[in-house]
Amino acid sequence: MYAVIKTGGKQYSVKVGDVVFVEKLGVEADAEVTFDQVLAVGEEGAVKVGTPVVEGATVVGKVVKNGKGKKLNILTYRPKKGSMVRKGHRQPYTKVEITAING
Repeated sequence: MYAVIKTGGKQYSVKVGDVVFVEKLGVEADAEVTFDQVLAVGEEGAVKVGTPVVEGATVVGKVVKNGKGKKLNILTYRPKKGSMVRKGHRQPYTKVEITAING
């Protein structure tokens, strides 16, 4: 069984046992999180697609950890002006292991 969930402005196709990196959620490690914006639920031969979400369908996951991604270096350069600015960014994420798909 698989599901397509929406969180953090992105869509993820998940199965039970999958580990996904989603945008940071306000949940501590080892806590349970429920995704109720399920766009599609399917098994082999039977797929339910929502308009826009499937009624009564949920996906339950366990938060493994919260962290930051690799550092991105942003370089802003203005030619002939002698101006260059270097900035860095690390995107926060939440690592979630999918434990159950209901619906």
